[in-house]
Amino acid sequence: MATPSENIRQNSIRAWILAARPKTLTAAAVPVMVGAALAWKDAAAYEEGTFQWTAALLCLLFAFVMQIDANFINDFFDYINGADDKNTRLGPERACTQGWVTLNAMKNAIAGTTCVACLVGLPLIWFGGWEMIAVGAFCILFCFLYTTHLARLGLGDLLVLLFFGLVPVTMTYYVQLHTITVEVVVASIAVGLVIDGLLLVNNFRDRHTDAAVGKTTLVVRVGEQAGIRIFLLTGIAAVMLMSVFAFYGNWMPLILSTLYLVCHVFTYLDMKRIWTGRELNACLAEAARNIFIFGLLITIGILL
Repeated sequence: MATPSENIRQNSIRAWILAARPKTLTAAAVPVMVGAALAWKDAAAYEEGTFQWTAALLCLLFAFVMQIDANFINDFFDYINGADDKNTRLGPERACTQGWVTLNAMKNAIAGTTCVACLVGLPLIWFGGWEMIAVGAFCILFCFLYTTHLARLGLGDLLVLLFFGLVPVTMTYYVQLHTITVEVVVASIAVGLVIDGLLLVNNFRDRHTDAAVGKTTLVVRVGEQAGIRIFLLTGIAAVMLMSVFAFYGNWMPLILSTLYLVCHVFTYLDMKRIWTGRELNACLAEAARNIFIFGLLITIGILL
């Protein structure tokens, strides 16, 4: 039977789709979805029609392009730094490692997606002010620093909390109402914790290969036993943070998020059962599904 890499023509459309990792776009969509839901809810307190759909769609598109850009950067630099080896890699196959995309083509794609992200984000100045330039610049800067330096120092989880939680949720809200509330900050931290669960599963699976190449992720730093416990705690903490909405009179986010917690615990139990090897990729898929479940439930709870 032919391997996947043998079936994919180099630099073909299929190769680029796989390099973009469309399944990861859930992690980009959920923070914007939650931030937009909060803005929609609070817009009614100001005046009818305050919510700007164009701004929300631009935030979503910017998040998508930045996610694809991050995937390209991760694919390219992990390969040239030796973090990806097709003979030892446990996770899904990567474009540069498998030879689906040439290194020169990937460098051009990184430059192209970075420029597209700038063009998509530029109109947000109209809605959120000139400070959006600084926000966009930091997103692009840390998009590069994540793979090239910070993830190897165990700071990847902190960056996920910032750039998949705090920044996208609060800024999606800010471009609508030009303010930030306690509920928005708490929701952004909860979203960041849930999405970090995906990174923790990934790093738990790769803990041995990461340690071998000097990539000191959080799981490598604290050990596998503590790492899997941290994964469990991220889900619990995210649900506990929903109690802030109950404090302000809306119990629905807290109630609905307990359904997510059930899924999160089952993923934790699967990780404990499998423990090592490629079979943990099933837990990675579960974690991605759990992100979408959390985002959907919280959005419904906010709107209700």
